[in-house]
Amino acid sequence: MWPARLSGKQRQGQLWERKALDYLAGQGLRLVEANYRCKGGEIDLILRHGEELVFVEVRQRASASHGGAAASITAAKVARMVRAAQTYLLRFPHVPPCRFDVIAIDGERMAWLRNAIQL
Repeated sequence: MWPARLSGKQRQGQLWERKALDYLAGQGLRLVEANYRCKGGEIDLILRHGEELVFVEVRQRASASHGGAAASITAAKVARMVRAAQTYLLRFPHVPPCRFDVIAIDGERMAWLRNAIQL
C-alpha cells in the first residue's frame, strides 16, 4: 500500500496518512487506494463512502500559526488533485458520484473537511 523506501519527511507523512485512514475507516469509509500517482498529480487516499468515491488530501502542520494545514492547499495543488482524479476515473465505464475531502492536522488536532474542494 505504501512504498518501503522513504525519507524521514515521507515517513512522517505516511504516518499521518495512516492516522487519517484509521479515522476515516472508523467513520465508515473503505480504502480503495493509497498514494495514487499519475503524470498529472497525486491523491493521498481514495475511499468509498457509500456510493461516493472520495478523494482525500491529508495535510499536516505543526501548528495553525501560519494559517494551518487546510490553508496550505494551494490552487496548484487542487489542480494536480483534480487532474489525478480525472485520470483515475478513466478506468470506470460510468463515473460514480465523487467528492474531494481534506484531513487537516494541526499539531495533534485532526479535522475532516468534507467537500472541501468543490469544482
